[in-house]
Amino acid sequence: MHDNRDEIRDFLISRRARITPQQAGLAPGSRRRVPGLRREEVAVLAGVSTDWYIRLEKGHISGVSEDVLNAVARALQLDEAECAHLFDLARAAGTGPRTRPVRRPAATVRPGLQRMLDAMSDAPAIIRNGRMDILAANRLGRAMYRPVYDGAPKPAGQAGTGPGTRPANIARFQFLDPAGPGFFPDWDTAADITVALLRTEAGRDPYNKDLTDLIGELSTRSDDFRTRWAAHNVRLHHAGTKTFHHPAIGDLTLDYESIDLHADLGLNLTVYTAAPDTPSHDALRLLASWAATPDAHRSGGRR
Repeated sequence: MHDNRDEIRDFLISRRARITPQQAGLAPGSRRRVPGLRREEVAVLAGVSTDWYIRLEKGHISGVSEDVLNAVARALQLDEAECAHLFDLARAAGTGPRTRPVRRPAATVRPGLQRMLDAMSDAPAIIRNGRMDILAANRLGRAMYRPVYDGAPKPAGQAGTGPGTRPANIARFQFLDPAGPGFFPDWDTAADITVALLRTEAGRDPYNKDLTDLIGELSTRSDDFRTRWAAHNVRLHHAGTKTFHHPAIGDLTLDYESIDLHADLGLNLTVYTAAPDTPSHDALRLLASWAATPDAHRSGGRR
């Protein structure tokens, strides 16, 4: 059985600590020794015994019914991503290695997916897996993420999916490459999102050794990552706005749509666009011109 009791305990404690009694509709009381709600208060809100909730918070979640998990999620005011994460932790706790669902994405993308990417000629587009490896991109996507590709060990300018290669990885670039903070102007927000996505993926797929190895590497080498990882925040990443500072083009503020590919479990398609008549729209056109130059295809394609 997968022993994820520490993850369950730390996640539930972190969610309980952030809710005040007033937010939960309870009287604040006095002489409170813990931030947020007490265990017995969560138990009352969830309609379970205090002893039972204490056992749950210690990580004994295997076999707990969906109704009870939903009641705990409501008591802790979990959002959609947090609720899904709680259920993922419960599934991992109750699933043995021989019967756990296989959700490993392929190391490469299907030719049809690459053709789809290449057909998107006016918008940067990438396909990544849950550990933030860029597995495929169209021309604009490769040009936009050039610094990330340059930071990958090999081969330069490609996703690196052949034998003995390592794909370009957004998280590793963000936390370990000196160029990371320059590429993400709002680095703190971007770093929070990346760690939350990795934490979400770890809940979904706790047996993924590649993912575990990446988290271990980042935790060992980056204090910023380690601090964020300990917060146990999770996130669903569907749409929003991101800012980049491309070394050859300058600033880009782009809207993104992020879609999980259900026919290719574990893979995600992200497409970036800019609003018409904006500096970023003009910058994307400049990026397209730069992508067609030899500089865009050289390692270290910076100006």
